[in-house]
Amino acid sequence: MSTAYVVTALVTVAVNTFSGFAAMTRLAPIMRTLGPALDRAGVPQSWLFWPIGALKALGALGLALGLLGVPLIGTAAAAGLVLYFVCALYTHLRVSDFSPQFYLAIVFLGLAVGTLALDPALVLDTTR
Repeated sequence: MSTAYVVTALVTVAVNTFSGFAAMTRLAPIMRTLGPALDRAGVPQSWLFWPIGALKALGALGLALGLLGVPLIGTAAAAGLVLYFVCALYTHLRVSDFSPQFYLAIVFLGLAVGTLALDPALVLDTTR
């Protein structure tokens, strides 16, 4: 495993764990900006536990498992997070919502893409 992959995956795990926890518990400081952004995007706040928070937390758990030696789970988790954040960005773009959550989703997408791109399970073995 390369150092770049480990660092990128750990940062992705950390931010998605926090974000998932904050969504599922409706952490007050986060809700001050997240609540209005959800309203603008037309997403019900009842979705904060499932699917929003739970999918982020499960993606982080899958990436952690990948780092601990279950590589295909980590790969699937990274791909799932890429898909999640592409859909999140589409949801914001659909209603022209350029709130801070939109730009944060771009950062989260970049981390997920970076983790997937550096994933050692996807590296071709050219030594054969």
